[in-house]
Amino acid sequence: QVQLVESGGGLVQAGGSLRLSCAASGRTFSSYDMGWFRQAPGKEREFVAAISWSGSRTYYAGSVKGRFTISRDNAKNTVYLQMNSLKPEDTAVYYCNADLRLTTLRPGDSWGQGTQVTVSS
Repeated sequence: QVQLVESGGGLVQAGGSLRLSCAASGRTFSSYDMGWFRQAPGKEREFVAAISWSGSRTYYAGSVKGRFTISRDNAKNTVYLQMNSLKPEDTAVYYCNADLRLTTLRPGDSWGQGTQVTVSS
């Protein structure tokens, strides 16, 4: 399994921006499709965005499309989530995930510890 460490969360006002990072260990990072999921209090974890191993394909949940951008730097073993025009409903713990299935967006077994994003109104 690959080890994942998220960073970049915090408190931001509605309309603001944050960039999350997920640093991965291991030499096989560049072979994994990667994703971001989030979990709000009292809700189930939900898909946010995914990117193929090469970075050529990206997928987004409807609620974030046009506002969030997923990207990766395989040389740095890092995947990013740029979040713009944040809304209070984006408040959640954001998790990085490795080796999800792009055909179904089913997450893989490797998760980071999560990073809190709080958007105030």
